[in-house]
Amino acid sequence: MIDTLLTIDGQILIWIQEHLRQAWLTPVMTGITKLGGLGLIWIVICLLLLCFKKTRWAGAAGLLGLIFSLLLNNLCLKRLVARTRPYEVVEGLKLLTAKATDFSFPSGHAGSSFAAATAICCMQKGSRWRWLTLALAILMGFTRLYIGIHYPTDVLAGALTGALCGAAAYLVMKRCRMAWTERKGD
Repeated sequence: MIDTLLTIDGQILIWIQEHLRQAWLTPVMTGITKLGGLGLIWIVICLLLLCFKKTRWAGAAGLLGLIFSLLLNNLCLKRLVARTRPYEVVEGLKLLTAKATDFSFPSGHAGSSFAAATAICCMQKGSRWRWLTLALAILMGFTRLYIGIHYPTDVLAGALTGALCGAAAYLVMKRCRMAWTERKGD
């Protein structure tokens, strides 16, 4: 079963390489993926949200989600699973960026993206920020496949664990917000 899954993972990456990679699109995809390095784009978005009273709690929740994702995905799961990167294993796969120095599973870019996006979406119900952050998270995950640095299951796992981290951050910030509101009311 696992061998079949690994084969399908590799076949998807080869299909993306052969059918979706385009000379004009590659600089866009590599640029987007670089913005996700160290969660940079998400840190900037969250800091911007902190600047406005209406979105302050969403920014704080997003930052907390990023911290949770860093701890779970990058410091725990990557070392525990220790999965080799696809460009080292999948025959014919061409990497479009520098080789990574850590393990493949789960995708830290997808984890941080979905952690921040989920936290922001939960805190900003009814806001267009929800759709923008979710679209950026999905795009960030896809760029990891496009450049050949992650397997599809790495990205899916990162998205799932990231969403869980974002939901946890939302719950923490929701409690903090309620406590803050009650305290200010006294």
